Amino acid sequence: MRKIFARTQNVKNFINMMNNLKNRADGVPGMALVYGEPGLGKTQAVLWWAAQNDAAFIRSTNLMSGRWLLEEIVEELGEVPYYRSSDLFKQCVRQLKQEPKIIIVDEIDYLTADSHAIETLRDIHDKTSVPIVLVGMGQADKKLMRYRHLYDRISEKLKFEPFSQGDIKGIVDQLCEVETTECAINYIYNKTNRFRQIVKLINKAENIAKANGLSVIDEVTLKEFINDDPIETVKASKKSK
Repeated sequence: MRKIFARTQNVKNFINMMNNLKNRADGVPGMALVYGEPGLGKTQAVLWWAAQNDAAFIRSTNLMSGRWLLEEIVEELGEVPYYRSSDLFKQCVRQLKQEPKIIIVDEIDYLTADSHAIETLRDIHDKTSVPIVLVGMGQADKKLMRYRHLYDRISEKLKFEPFSQGDIKGIVDQLCEVETTECAINYIYNKTNRFRQIVKLINKAENIAKANGLSVIDEVTLKEFINDDPIETVKASKKSK
């Protein structure tokens, strides 16, 4: 499998959104929300973009407090966190003013139950004007609506949609090193709409092709070999025929 980042329509929309956020007019708030159901590649997209653009990426966790959040941000900014919460906040603001960076907070749903953590993000944005991108699940927008002051600062909002058949073809064409027919792509499209599962199917297809000397993978081959059994078992059964 090719070790590249597959660009789906969701990813292209995300890139456009980030460009809009960076180039927004003076006075336009700089917060954004990316949300959608699991398995559509949100985290992969923001991680890839963060690495390409030297952004600070924070992954929220269960029980994360406002202070813990500040510690994570400060560490992402390359600083050793201070002890007191007030000093941590000042440290974060000072560093962002000196070296502005976009902050991306993944799994924002974990923080929506803690007003202190949510309002801390708003305060950082207000004090520094750096863009802050919140990434969450399908109901994240509704959860954040409870925090009106923060929600009003969201100038960009993007919902990751289920993959189209064109997206599936694009993912397979970009990642798979074995030729795959249109009927095979249609089979994958009807079987799953989650990125990780699509990657697993591509990996299995390549293993099948390698084990059986195939130069092309079609729907019949996928239906015959892709099941709940491990690839090793599939290989063995093929050789025994």
